[in-house]
Amino acid sequence: MKRIVILISGRGSNMEAIVEACAAQAWPARVAAVISNRADAAGLDYAAARGIATAVVEHRTYADREGFDAALAQAIDAQAPDVVVLAGFMRILTPGFVQRYAGRLLNIHPSLLPAFTGLHTHRRAIEAGCKLAGATVHYVTAELDHGPIVAQAAVPVLPGDTEQTLAARVLTSEHRLYPMAVRWAIEDALQVDANGVVRQRDGAAQLLL
Repeated sequence: MKRIVILISGRGSNMEAIVEACAAQAWPARVAAVISNRADAAGLDYAAARGIATAVVEHRTYADREGFDAALAQAIDAQAPDVVVLAGFMRILTPGFVQRYAGRLLNIHPSLLPAFTGLHTHRRAIEAGCKLAGATVHYVTAELDHGPIVAQAAVPVLPGDTEQTLAARVLTSEHRLYPMAVRWAIEDALQVDANGVVRQRDGAAQLLL
């Protein structure tokens, strides 16, 4: 039974989707812990109500990013995870932290990477006149919102879309995409080639429409 640790900063809707898919689909894994950098993160209550261990590593109590990352790593390592999942975790991680979990650290970003790294992705997609938007699950590397792409979900940008309506449509797709990608990671169904391209070993589609 493999172990998943999920990091959140807020309500953790992607965390919820992963927890529910893990139970409903009988993954050979369990969510061992949910850790937040904010004590008021609503997702902690959801996890605790389901008997999942929770922890808080408050970033504001550390003088620098390295100190916070060291404490966060200690909390993660206490759970001996096979996969570490960033689910709305709003902290930039140091290269040393990323290297510590290389190959088992996943993130989801609300754009079709490599387009629109960083913040305000939906607004920027609308302003650019994009006809498609979406979300990307990728392995985390030291470069922000980069790293080998595991899977993507694409949604249309509709006439009259606002940042909020597009964000809601993308989030719905994230709740399908992220559990699928995490399950693949758990089942060792992903392979990264020498060029950094990720393949699903069974040939499953890595794009959701």
